[in-house]
Amino acid sequence: MQIDLSKIRVREITIGEVDLLTTYRLAYLTEMQGERNEEYQQKLKTDLNRYFSEALAEDRFFAFLAEQEGEILSFGAMVIKKIPGDFNQSSYLEGDILNMYTVPFARRKGISAIILQELVNEAHNRGISKISLHTSKEGEKLYRKFGFAEPIYPVLELCL
Repeated sequence: MQIDLSKIRVREITIGEVDLLTTYRLAYLTEMQGERNEEYQQKLKTDLNRYFSEALAEDRFFAFLAEQEGEILSFGAMVIKKIPGDFNQSSYLEGDILNMYTVPFARRKGISAIILQELVNEAHNRGISKISLHTSKEGEKLYRKFGFAEPIYPVLELCL
């Protein structure tokens, strides 16, 4: 298929399309982390379906897909977190981007930028004040073009 950006249609993913989110999340994870045994993949599929269903129903998650002529090319999603406030504001909404995935033959054609713009626009519309993400080296250039940078405050992690 020849990619034509003028024919790309972007739409929000509905709760009835949770299987799509799960399928492409698994494709992303396989590409980034390698194959896993069938038993684990089935458990993860069940857990992901439950997570996406609950998060969409509770309005703490949204996702978009891009398609051309009915063929799905790219995905992006955001998890919404409500953070306790401070003396400036009683609470904040923050977003974590995940599930940014473009099918291999459609990469480096500008489709991820379209999805990312949709995510940023929707975050703005929902009053989200900060967006963060983890990126691969391949994706870093795109995010930097959108203004993503290192955190203002140092980030430390403890993996348990």
